[in-house]
Amino acid sequence: MRRATYAAVAVAITLVAVKAVAFWMTGSIAMLGTLFDSLLDGAASLLNLFAVRHALTPADKEHRFGHGKAEALAGLGQSFFIFASAGYIAVAAVMRLLNPTPIENSLVGIAVTVVAIVVTLALVAYQRHVVARTQSLAIEADSIHYRGDLLMNLSVIAALVLSGMFGFHRADPLFGIVIAALIAWSAAKIVLAALNQLMDRELSEEERERIKEIAIAHPEVVSLHDLRTRASGVHTFIQFHLEMDGAMRLVEAHRIADEVEREVMAEFPGSEVIVHQDPAGLETPTRLERM
Repeated sequence: MRRATYAAVAVAITLVAVKAVAFWMTGSIAMLGTLFDSLLDGAASLLNLFAVRHALTPADKEHRFGHGKAEALAGLGQSFFIFASAGYIAVAAVMRLLNPTPIENSLVGIAVTVVAIVVTLALVAYQRHVVARTQSLAIEADSIHYRGDLLMNLSVIAALVLSGMFGFHRADPLFGIVIAALIAWSAAKIVLAALNQLMDRELSEEERERIKEIAIAHPEVVSLHDLRTRASGVHTFIQFHLEMDGAMRLVEAHRIADEVEREVMAEFPGSEVIVHQDPAGLETPTRLERM
């Protein structure tokens, strides 16, 4: 995760430099859009760098559940940067749409954009690898808008070709508006994912059903109730009550609970599982369980 944040910052700095030169040479609003997006990518990736370092800090006396929600806060911070860039690009595009201006040196812009696509593809591939291993919200948020950059860069090439080579000067601001919309959509998805973590939203229904299947599969478990789940950064917290034969000795019930815990943790790596043992039939379903 740390290496992924370093790579994202390095890529953002590189892209800002080459796109600034390209915008200076072409005057393209679409290129300006991707330049601002790369600037904000750099700011967001730098924010991620510090957030991930904090989120990976082990639990301590004041933070017994760890520091994973720093990732969700970083995601919200990124979204504000991204919404701001979308608004600026949209305003600039509308102004250029009302006053079309020819694009110069379109071939330079196309060459720079191709380089940006290649570099961004390499970064996105690495980020997807990291997310697959860690389920990191911060890295996933970073990856979302870098994936959006790929679409934006392709639209920049289309705008440069249509405007610089075929004289359709309104293509550049029109593609700029599309880019702004894509950026805003990416920000909205990041906000939703961050709020889900901060509000301790339950895991997906499929994941919850999988937890139940694992617990009930143990031959000495009668039933399960009061399943509660939440995520915090790369960590998942799972707790539930296991119902077993009421005549069973405590030491046996404890052994069974440990076995179920290990099975669930094997299915959900990095999770913390807490199991409470109950005599079968003693507890009645809560209102939340019946919903």
